[in-house]
Amino acid sequence: MESGASNSRTHAVLKDSSWFSQFRNGSNPWMARYAYGLMFLVSNMLAWAVRDYGRGASREIEKLKGCASGDCWGADGALRVSMGCFAFYIVMFLSTIGTKKLNERRDSWHSGWWSVKITVFIVLTIIPFLFPSTFIEIYGEVAHFGAGVFLLIQLISIISFIRWLNDCFQSEKYAERCHIHVMLIATTSYVVCIMGIILMYIWYAPEPSCLQNIFFISWTLVLLQLMTSVSLHPKVNAGFLTPGLMGLYIVFICWCAIRRHHDHFLLFFYFCFFSEPGGQSCNRKAEASNKTDWLTIISFVVAVLAMVIATFSTGIDSQCFQLKKEDTQAEDDIPYGYGFFHFVFATGAMYFAMLLIGWNTHHTIKRWTIDVGWTSVWVRIVNEWLAVCVYFAIYIITEDHYIVAVWMLVAPIVLKWQQMDEPV
Repeated sequence: MESGASNSRTHAVLKDSSWFSQFRNGSNPWMARYAYGLMFLVSNMLAWAVRDYGRGASREIEKLKGCASGDCWGADGALRVSMGCFAFYIVMFLSTIGTKKLNERRDSWHSGWWSVKITVFIVLTIIPFLFPSTFIEIYGEVAHFGAGVFLLIQLISIISFIRWLNDCFQSEKYAERCHIHVMLIATTSYVVCIMGIILMYIWYAPEPSCLQNIFFISWTLVLLQLMTSVSLHPKVNAGFLTPGLMGLYIVFICWCAIRRHHDHFLLFFYFCFFSEPGGQSCNRKAEASNKTDWLTIISFVVAVLAMVIATFSTGIDSQCFQLKKEDTQAEDDIPYGYGFFHFVFATGAMYFAMLLIGWNTHHTIKRWTIDVGWTSVWVRIVNEWLAVCVYFAIYIITEDHYIVAVWMLVAPIVLKWQQMDEPV
């Protein structure tokens, strides 16, 4: 009886109160997620400001214990802000993990107590500036691993969405109605993939000496062909939609990896940062420039907002790790996994720090740029290859015939190599 009365009061508050009242009273977890996203954005912008403009405030910052040697600006300063953001979301993760029902104490802590949490957020942002640089360097090394975890979570979320979309179109309810739509989407995906690969060859591999870019582009084409072959195998017969959408994703990652940071083509594709440094000969789309123009600034702003949106959308998709997703939900169940939500933001703080420093704690990045450097290039390329591996892994776990199809495609190549290695 008390639980039912409590749920009734909660629904009444959500129905009759204004958004501000719901936020102040901690009665709306959907409103709370926007507040956490805003705090994440503020932390990221502060990390960028410290990196690019921290030198001007270094005289004041050097009064702090950990900044006596002037190591609180640039990459070191960005890592310190990232560490504070990471610490805040880890605290929230540990204090909300396991929350199942609304009106629990942990639910109230997640959705309310904002004056306390903002105070904790500010304190945890300041504390890392008291630590010595050695401690920050250790955090920078750990952040490489945390950023990798974030990328893996994001991959699983994207692939789960693609799989969900394919299953939805193939269901009895939509199979006949959406047949033409599926063919149009799949055909468009493959056309865009092929056009993208051709343009990458023209723009970023204009000469035979551009072996690295040629390898990246060619291997992307091979992966697209492999996914298509497995999907169309008689044992699988999954159609063109899933490999087509995955092909778009891996082609896009490859494009982002080999683009130069002064190439503003496809500027507003929000996942696409600029990895390869400028000034290389294998690039007909852009020339290196030492000045910061308005397109560079817009690119940076779009990239930062994209990062926040990606973290936000991934954080509320806690079911992407469940093989069997729950279709029914009780009225008093929480709308999304609080612990998972905060864990994604914690790893996202590490990932954004890596973007700001180019995945290298000793790397100096030009102002208003993000994720530039050869380390960033290889991170994106490995991310592309990992995406295909995760794609196959998810299907192999849930569909046994994928194992058969993959083996029937790979076995002839393996056996041929063995025959060539055997002495005559």
